Amino acid sequence: MKRSFSLPDRLVVGSGLALIAGTYGLVRLAYGLFLPDVQHDLGLRPDAAGWISSGASALYCLGAVVGFLLAARVPRVLVAVAALVAGGGAIAMAAAAGPVSFGFAAVLASTGAGLASPALVQLVARTLPERVQGTAQAVVNSGTGPGLVAAGLLALVLLPDWRTAWVGAGIVTLAAGGVLLAAARGGAPTRSVGTPDRRWFRAHVGVVALALLFGAGSAVVWTYGRSALVEAGATVVVSVSAWIALGLGGAAVAVTSRWTSGLRARSLWTITAGSVAVAVTVLAVTPQQTVLALLACAVFGWGYTAATGALIGWTTEIDADRASAGTSMLFVALVLGQAVGAAAAGALIGTIGTGGTFLAGAVVTAASVAVSAVRRPVRGADGARSSGCTPPTPPAPHEAPSRHPAGP
Repeated sequence: MKRSFSLPDRLVVGSGLALIAGTYGLVRLAYGLFLPDVQHDLGLRPDAAGWISSGASALYCLGAVVGFLLAARVPRVLVAVAALVAGGGAIAMAAAAGPVSFGFAAVLASTGAGLASPALVQLVARTLPERVQGTAQAVVNSGTGPGLVAAGLLALVLLPDWRTAWVGAGIVTLAAGGVLLAAARGGAPTRSVGTPDRRWFRAHVGVVALALLFGAGSAVVWTYGRSALVEAGATVVVSVSAWIALGLGGAAVAVTSRWTSGLRARSLWTITAGSVAVAVTVLAVTPQQTVLALLACAVFGWGYTAATGALIGWTTEIDADRASAGTSMLFVALVLGQAVGAAAAGALIGTIGTGGTFLAGAVVTAASVAVSAVRRPVRGADGARSSGCTPPTPPAPHEAPSRHPAGP
């Protein structure tokens, strides 16, 4: 963190980072990490695993919609509910006696991440001085990467005891929420900008399409990434290390933000979504090559996290005053895409195999880059062109303001 942060600011930012690490990295996105061991112990079928991931994405979207509607008014309440739902859901997953109870708990726990993102945007905006807003939002969002690394380290130490790992994830998430609520007291409510109008929604149509495609294509890695490596003969250490590489790639966004902060959203999207497509292709073709697989996971982690930041940057360019609302909407689209992608991947694996399914995911991800390349600039809600032709305004969500989220 920069020296411009005071001690109270550091506490808010640090606990916010920890909440994102918990709700995203340790709970929502760790599902695929522990999936092979859960399947072995509970008899969970691959297609059922895909439907659980799909249901978790749908509930995440519900949480994000609630955040869209309520974050500007009651961010502290949403933070509390996010921590309780994600943390409590993780502990319920650990206690599950069978695939049905595990599935219900996993779906419920995912809702916490959807609530946390828009709530943290507002809470940081209310609590911290304007001069550190950009850096604070970037640091808070970078929690996804460290959360994935922490989940991987838990797996290395504890597997095949996935139940204890989920208990640890739940406790960390609950504690982070409690500390954040204690630290983020006071602060003036942000200025009300009213309900988005039709012009605002029209300005986002193309970006919503990109988010849907990207979510669908990337879902195969989040759901079956470790399973693919295990199937290819990877040891537990190698397959879990690949997950840690995902997290390190996501955390690297904070390092590369000095470079990416100068890019327009369209340019950043092309680079990051394109990187994800290449990484998924490598995992499809050479999962048995340890070095390449680990490198691909790191690239995927960086590209995914930075691409979600590009979505945030895009909605900020359209209408900075409603950036939190735009973030919620685009994250809903992203995760709806993941829901469809996870279900489709679960069905495809049984017919065309893991490699073919990963290649299909890479093609869909690449399609989001192609759509971005041909998308025409449109007038945003503030009258500006939303293609990246206006100067970037201070970003907002839990994803990096440098358009590094998140996330989801």
